[in-house]
Amino acid sequence: MSEQGLTRVGIIGASGYGGVQLVKLLLEHPQTELTYLAGHSSAGKAYTDIYPHLAQAVALKIEPIDLEAIAQRCDVVFLGLPNGLACDMAPILLAKGCKVLDLSADYRFQDLNTYTAWYKKDREDGAVAKTAVYGLPELYREQIRGAGLIGCPGCYPTASLLALAPLLKQGLIVPETAIIDAKSGTSGGGREAKVPMLLAEAEGSLGAYGVANHRHTPEIEQICSDLAGQSLRLQFTPHLIPMVRGILATVYATLRDPGLVRDDLLTIYTAFYRSSPFIKVLPSGVLPQTKWAWGTNCCYLGVETDPRTNRVIIVSAIDNLIKGQAGQALQCLNLMMGWEESLGLPRLAFYP
Repeated sequence: MSEQGLTRVGIIGASGYGGVQLVKLLLEHPQTELTYLAGHSSAGKAYTDIYPHLAQAVALKIEPIDLEAIAQRCDVVFLGLPNGLACDMAPILLAKGCKVLDLSADYRFQDLNTYTAWYKKDREDGAVAKTAVYGLPELYREQIRGAGLIGCPGCYPTASLLALAPLLKQGLIVPETAIIDAKSGTSGGGREAKVPMLLAEAEGSLGAYGVANHRHTPEIEQICSDLAGQSLRLQFTPHLIPMVRGILATVYATLRDPGLVRDDLLTIYTAFYRSSPFIKVLPSGVLPQTKWAWGTNCCYLGVETDPRTNRVIIVSAIDNLIKGQAGQALQCLNLMMGWEESLGLPRLAFYP
């Protein structure tokens, strides 16, 4: 703790889009003090050389990744690193007394064999990985409260799982019929220069990618299996859409009871998320748009049924960088520290 009683927070991998969202949220949070920004290629640079718009708010430089120094100066560490790096750092930081929130995929999986199969990295931290809690507060709130290590969900899984959870938990659908069609803005691809993310490539175009083999598929299936109480396989197809931020996931599934109508499901969803301050279940006939969630930690859910096909359609909208990444991680920290869950997190979009 700092002299002012604030929780000292560090970010390893602070120069990406997720990192700058975290910096902003932590600077505005009443219980945290940002004390260490770390990185590899950007080490030695002033943070405001990377993000000049924060010139009046951040005086820190990007420092080398020195785990001993980080542990001395931080109570909590966010790891915003490429997949395969956090699992080498988290055990050391935990052993030195830090709480750790990992924004990569390294601690999202209960079975490390699944992680290795999809991410091609052998792991030697199995005992530590078993202590990790999946950081989706709406589903694992109580486990997060007592955790020291959080595996923060991916952005696509967040939007998809929040849409599916009530259906699976209540046994309302035939699980294997679930299909997720999701679209993300280009910021989901990170800040590193990539040809498909160039304005000339992405603008005016819409395309699918990672069809039948996207790495978020096993993550979604793991949590869906947990919710349904049985092993599940489902279809997930992501798309890149030419906008900066936001995810819209449209989820289809066959209802077990063909007599269920939209208003029945709205009642079920409202009850399921009654204690979740960032879930906005929309009124009958209203479906969400990504701009409604822009810059907020909210997930907007719209519900529809099709009696002709006996399917339910759930539309889920989030900001991929806030509820899908930095905001959700801070929501987890609030729970871990015993603070109000919504503390320091935005709920209203800057609109239009």
